[in-house]
Amino acid sequence: MSIASAIQQLKQELPSTVKLVAVSKFKPAEAILEAYAAGQRAFGENRPQELAAKAAVLPPDIEWHFIGHLQTNKVKLVIPWATMIHSVDSERLLAEIDKAARAAGKIMDCLLEVHIAQEVTKQGFSPEEALALAGRIGDYPGIRLRGVMGMATFTDDTEEVRQEFRTLKEVSRKLSFLPCCDQVSMGMSEDWRIAVEEGTTIVRIGTSIFGKRESTR
Repeated sequence: MSIASAIQQLKQELPSTVKLVAVSKFKPAEAILEAYAAGQRAFGENRPQELAAKAAVLPPDIEWHFIGHLQTNKVKLVIPWATMIHSVDSERLLAEIDKAARAAGKIMDCLLEVHIAQEVTKQGFSPEEALALAGRIGDYPGIRLRGVMGMATFTDDTEEVRQEFRTLKEVSRKLSFLPCCDQVSMGMSEDWRIAVEEGTTIVRIGTSIFGKRESTR
């Protein structure tokens, strides 16, 4: 299936309330342009240098989402290009994003990454930590907190995945006291249908659009 056909099929299946972020990490500009020609505008990257390099040469109306682990010393590479940072996994990182955004005269849309999986390799706040930090978000005027992001356990047990997504959605509900805090980023190529059923507003899909990645370097 071509990139354009994959995007068209996904957009037919996805509710209008769910944003498709095409995960273009490790993919060349040519593949992104093929998706762009098919009408896709939101793309996800997980390496600061790769994001900056692509954003500098690709159409300016692309909406770049940073979805990977972000080191504090790489924040300045991301701020000029990113529409949203999905992967805020520590208050130290949040503080650095706030500092860099204010220096750039920008308010940065961010999601708090919540650890919902049964895998210690995945990062993020506990639900309780995320809620506590959200209560202090006013301390960071360069941040607009838009919601939460999470990754489910990589497993064939769909009920486990469903329960983890429900946990994230419940955190989202508890954040509804904040203005603009209405986004839930959950669901990838293997589990996006479950995420949609459980109330996601953003899905991050790469393999189903671009095929398996060729490099992890």
